[in-house]
Amino acid sequence: MLTEHSVCAKIRHENLRIAVIEPLESSLGILPHESTSAVSERVSEEDDDVGEGQALSEDDKPVVDQFADLRKRRFLWYFDSYIQTIDAADSVISQERKFQRMPFESQGNTMDGHFDYPELRRRVVLLREKIIYETNNWLFEGLGVKKQELSIASNLQRQYEQIVEDLKRQKNFAVDLELVDTNPFLWAFTYFGRPMSHLDGGIFRFKIYISPRFPDEQPRVFVETPIFHIRVSREGVLCYSPRRTDEMRYHIEAIVAALEEESPPYDPRTTVHPEATKLFWGSMEDRKKYNRALRQSVEKSAEGP
Repeated sequence: MLTEHSVCAKIRHENLRIAVIEPLESSLGILPHESTSAVSERVSEEDDDVGEGQALSEDDKPVVDQFADLRKRRFLWYFDSYIQTIDAADSVISQERKFQRMPFESQGNTMDGHFDYPELRRRVVLLREKIIYETNNWLFEGLGVKKQELSIASNLQRQYEQIVEDLKRQKNFAVDLELVDTNPFLWAFTYFGRPMSHLDGGIFRFKIYISPRFPDEQPRVFVETPIFHIRVSREGVLCYSPRRTDEMRYHIEAIVAALEEESPPYDPRTTVHPEATKLFWGSMEDRKKYNRALRQSVEKSAEGP
């Protein structure tokens, strides 16, 4: 018998497959049924090509699909939600169960197929692996760009130096920045919780990965210090939105704002930690639980690695 539940179940499965997974597989060049090990081997070959000196030039810049880049960032944000959704559905829907035909479907306008959440899970995990490989590969590309003395490397170096000088002039002791191994495409960001704030006493370390194609490809920010926070996913991906995307100082500003904002407006697009979000926007008792969990992670951060 047709039920609202069966309609929603079918739409949920196909939304994940068609709207989330397949476009990213296409933009990342992932082949059908490709394994994580195959992706690793292929990325290693690409790294070797870069290391062997495939020359980049100012006039030979690849065209960046900025919407595909947005998809990748948002995918990292929502990865936990996708996995949670898949696992919940897989526990109640048997594998290989055929889709139920809906009354509004007709010949030539049907959504045929079957449920296969284990396969969706495999593909989602593989997508994350490939995006992380791609992000790490920016560092190798960046070293090549720096060696060739292309403008993006010197531009990022200047931006870094200007931001550091501005922080000193403003006597902003909450943020410490440095380049990792003098690579302008990898910034180490340390945040010190401000007194009398919900992060008071905490010490949180981040890595900011910057593409050689910045700002067409936007930075990806990973939190190395565990924190229970509505803007940080379980995998340590920070969700933030800069006022402008073309200068790194706006990204630093937005990272700090995402951490410090205590009463943000509700925005479902920023739901990157489902459990934290549920507590933060729940009852008064839920909010207390959220604050306790956040405070515990703040205190633990001060203890060091």
